[in-house]
Amino acid sequence: MHKNILLVGGSHGIGFEIVKALQNQYTIYVASRTNDELGNLDVNYISFDATSDALDESELPDELHGFVYCPGSINLKPFKMLSLDTFKEDMELNFFSMVAVVKAIMPKMAEGSSMVFFSTVAVATGMPFHTSVAAAKGAIEGFSKSLAAEFAPKVRVNTIAPSLVNTPLAKRLLNNDKKRELMDQRHPLKRVGEAKDIANLACFLLKEESSWVTGQSIGIDGGISTLNVN
Repeated sequence: MHKNILLVGGSHGIGFEIVKALQNQYTIYVASRTNDELGNLDVNYISFDATSDALDESELPDELHGFVYCPGSINLKPFKMLSLDTFKEDMELNFFSMVAVVKAIMPKMAEGSSMVFFSTVAVATGMPFHTSVAAAKGAIEGFSKSLAAEFAPKVRVNTIAPSLVNTPLAKRLLNNDKKRELMDQRHPLKRVGEAKDIANLACFLLKEESSWVTGQSIGIDGGISTLNVN
């Protein structure tokens, strides 16, 4: 059966790895601000800024079998240095913009389809300086579980909660050898994540092999959320 997957934000990082992995098995639609390296891949590109644009549904197929929302932020600062506007901006990008897309495409989601969202390890495990991003991603986790309940069994909805991943979004946290070594050592598996680590799980959740998985927030974090080995 011919299947269509939509990614919002798929031109770099985790989204790009998902696109590369699935392009030969599905018809892929990528809605993002830039197309960066997408020109080399077999995808349908839609110019789209999640924080300011309404998704043009006429550019999408009648049915979608998978959806991934990738845009996110990492504002790590002491609470006293985070303005209320920063909290609002993080919520807008991570959560409200995602909800707007979900509302637009839900009528297109096919029987047995799958939605994948991204949270953070800092929702389940309290970490200093994460108040803004953890609040925004916590909203995603609550939304995801409620949506999964409301649309079962037609649509499966799951969230992935990574720790630090080596992507452009995390560049300033990993931009020299000392920082990288420090972040590696914080994790029981002694390395930060790579985009493929997260993409592999996202691809599984989009495929038929995960047809009995819904309403979950799945940690993929090098063990940092559950193991104390330091």
